[in-house]
Amino acid sequence: MRKFLRISLSLIFISLIVSCQKSLEEKGEAKYIQEIKDWHNKRIDNLKKENGWLNLAGLFWLNEGVNKFGSDKTNDIIFPEGKAPAFIGTLTLKDSIVTLRVSKSIEVKSEGKIVTTADLKNDIQGATILEYGSLRWFVIKRGNKYGIRLRDLENLLVKSFKGIETYPINSDWRFEAELEKYDPPKKIEITNILGMIEEDISPGALVFTKDGKQFKLDALVEDNQYFIIFADETSGDETYGAGRFIYVNKNDSTGKIILDFNKAFNPPCVFTKYATCPLPPKQNHLKLKVTAGELMFKGGAH
Repeated sequence: MRKFLRISLSLIFISLIVSCQKSLEEKGEAKYIQEIKDWHNKRIDNLKKENGWLNLAGLFWLNEGVNKFGSDKTNDIIFPEGKAPAFIGTLTLKDSIVTLRVSKSIEVKSEGKIVTTADLKNDIQGATILEYGSLRWFVIKRGNKYGIRLRDLENLLVKSFKGIETYPINSDWRFEAELEKYDPPKKIEITNILGMIEEDISPGALVFTKDGKQFKLDALVEDNQYFIIFADETSGDETYGAGRFIYVNKNDSTGKIILDFNKAFNPPCVFTKYATCPLPPKQNHLKLKVTAGELMFKGGAH
């Protein structure tokens, strides 16, 4: 009995030590720490969804003219064997329009309805999603190129995904920032991981101060939020080499702009080679170790 009590007390003591260590690592009010944890859990849930990044199974650039697709190796676009018929049909690219024609007796659906032929909207327009079994595919537009992005809802990464490690939550990495406006808004070049360059518009730079030094990050606008693509001195070591992303509300309930690096997250290219991620512009390479947000994900494509 005494031996059992000693073991139980030892386990309780170890548990208390671990709990204390974790508390020491995290910094901030309990409400704030929980807010960040809830945000991160929602982020993980979104990755697992049908429109998340874990189920990507292919990216195929279309040639001008007719592109045959299916699982047979003679097709221009080869879908996974065992997941699709040998010849599903054709995707014809002409004058920036992609037209689908499905082979007879093959049931391809869109929004639950069988499709035999259709002009497909790309992801910029609000993509037409096509379905066959566990496969989903749609047209993407990158610069002047058009491609087919393929998803497999039974992708192994979805099933094996255990989450993403993060730095300990630390409220010291939450800053009140100011927008240094560009008048007129500045055109900046954004290169993606495929080497394609697109011009985007920055309304200004978010300016924040850390340890008495001022830093700036050029912002883009997406869905009525500021979108930041940045790299720092952890990139390629503790965090993803091609940088991380942050979304920032234009202002909170008090009118302040809050830049919170605890919400810095990995781009989709960390999970899959089939994504076309934008890279940080040179001016967004911080000479600073940002030890907050998501760490490098080790179970994906890189």
